[in-house]
Amino acid sequence: MEQKARSGAKDVARLAGVSTATVSRVLNNSQAVDPATRQRVLDAATKLRYVPHGAARTLRSHRSKMVGAIVPSFDYALYARTTSALQQRLDERGYALVLAEHHYDLATETRIAGQLIEHGVDAFVLVGLDHEQALFSLLEDYGRPYVLTWGVDTLQRHPSVGFDNRAASGQATRHLLALGHRRIGLLSAPLQGNDRSRARGEGLRAALAEHGLALEERYIAYAPISLPAAEAAAARLLALPDRPTAIVATNDVFAVGAMQACRKAGLRIPEDISITGVDNTDLGATQTPGLTSVATPITEIGRAAADQLVARLEGQPWESFQQYPVDLVVRGSTAPPA
Repeated sequence: MEQKARSGAKDVARLAGVSTATVSRVLNNSQAVDPATRQRVLDAATKLRYVPHGAARTLRSHRSKMVGAIVPSFDYALYARTTSALQQRLDERGYALVLAEHHYDLATETRIAGQLIEHGVDAFVLVGLDHEQALFSLLEDYGRPYVLTWGVDTLQRHPSVGFDNRAASGQATRHLLALGHRRIGLLSAPLQGNDRSRARGEGLRAALAEHGLALEERYIAYAPISLPAAEAAAARLLALPDRPTAIVATNDVFAVGAMQACRKAGLRIPEDISITGVDNTDLGATQTPGLTSVATPITEIGRAAADQLVARLEGQPWESFQQYPVDLVVRGSTAPPA
């Protein structure tokens, strides 16, 4: 019996209505290709059973076994801890992680997601609840599963794995109120494109309101997430004539920056001022005195996000919404006001 001629790249190009160069780019992922064109080429290659070299598995399944994580910043160590846990769990399941950052620019996040889709990324891990509607439309149009992390979508519009950011700062604030503090300051990241910062600020305000108090605007300082920026922002609060007797920092980087500012200003912690953080990192725990902070489930989020996406990609049962608890860890940086 005469053997049927094996389909080649020209056959795929003819069926897909593209050039052989485009077929080559799609199958080698060497250049960005329009997602619709890419899909036509993959469909044609599958129909003709054209499989070059090691691409057979990807073409048969139309899956790359790659998961994309787009984080706000590589500079913030806690995102690295979450993505490390994510990568380890994905690796155990035979998937690879592709990492990108958007610098708190949601339009950039949408653009990057489109580029990753063009390169065959199967699913996405996103940070926080703030995202462009265009991003969700893009992911849904191309059938890419995604999960939001570091927060919980209370309206249950989008799958999410995280914790209650309002509760985290609320716990720290109630601890300070119980100690007798009434002049409490807030040290936070900017709010634009950062729902975690907004929620943590809201948690502080809600706790104050329970005691008939309000957060005064002059007791609020915003800064990028870095120790030098946090120290400079805290110094502005400490320079007030009636400075706050306590500061709620929305993460441990801000809290340690505030502790540095206090030392330079000659203020004793906690005798002259109390400081609290959120996330309970080694950075705060190893300070002298140790930082009172709220423990958040940083690594648990990464593992749960990986488990959810793999289950969805493989047609297994999965849980849409997972919320982890937060717990206040009291150390030496807080005491009653002088």
